[in-house]
Amino acid sequence: MKAVILDSDSLGEGVDLSPIENQVGELVCYPLTSPKQVDERIQNTEVVITNKVVLNKESLEKAEQLKLICVLATGMNNVDLKAAEKLGISVRNVEAYGTPSVVQHTLMMMLSLATKMPVMQKRMAAGDWQKSPLFTLLDPPTFQLEGKHLVIVGSGELGQAVKKQAEALGMRVTFTARPGKADDSRPSFDELLPEADVISLHCPLTDETKGLLNRQNIKHCQPHTLVINNARGGIANEHDMLDALRKGQIGGYATDVLPQEPPKDGHPLLDALNEPLNLIVTPHNAWTSPEARQRIIELTAENISALK
Repeated sequence: MKAVILDSDSLGEGVDLSPIENQVGELVCYPLTSPKQVDERIQNTEVVITNKVVLNKESLEKAEQLKLICVLATGMNNVDLKAAEKLGISVRNVEAYGTPSVVQHTLMMMLSLATKMPVMQKRMAAGDWQKSPLFTLLDPPTFQLEGKHLVIVGSGELGQAVKKQAEALGMRVTFTARPGKADDSRPSFDELLPEADVISLHCPLTDETKGLLNRQNIKHCQPHTLVINNARGGIANEHDMLDALRKGQIGGYATDVLPQEPPKDGHPLLDALNEPLNLIVTPHNAWTSPEARQRIIELTAENISALK
């Protein structure tokens, strides 16, 4: 059985591909694959492994030997799932591969925002401590997390793991109802906004979650509320978040995701990193610990094994 990886560079250095190699007769790795190269590279192969390379209906129809698509991620929006089903091609993803890594990143963001680290680092670089008449800098004041209310959107494995760690810090945690589900008895996101001290997003990007936090409901947040998005770009409207930060409507914003990745055309949040705002932007790297990346390989090998 032949398999190809279309964007092996997305796995980074240091991963061991032997679990996949042990499941196939031949494994061909392409560092990156452009849209024009897709059709040729998925010909005469039974297993296609991709992270972000798009596999559309036209390409799938030409891959007559293709039996399985393995996505090296949880999201499968880069594959035409309807076309794959019609053609009898199985599509399998990987889940829960990076929970410790993403939870660690979430806590880093939460603690950094609470201690006003982004602003304080700028003050340190400007020499404000050296000029201080006191032994310390009291502005901006830090934000103690113990006793505060964390509202989480998304009660899956990630959300539950964040809850556990937040409770260890002495926080009170509430999960919102699933957006768009009328039969969910939990309080809605909008209902919980006025009492949230910290908001953490761990839900998929859907029609119901796109723009979930926006200029219309941000006005119901407390001015000290900290917002963290380690889910998908667009769940919190980035432009509205930046505007709210500048106006003091929220206390801080941290995101590991943007609607376009990489942001080749730039983004206002990136420009704002030079401003004295409690703002953190990381390059979609919450999942990138070596342990998490190796787990992706192991789960993908299991997906291939299940095909046999």
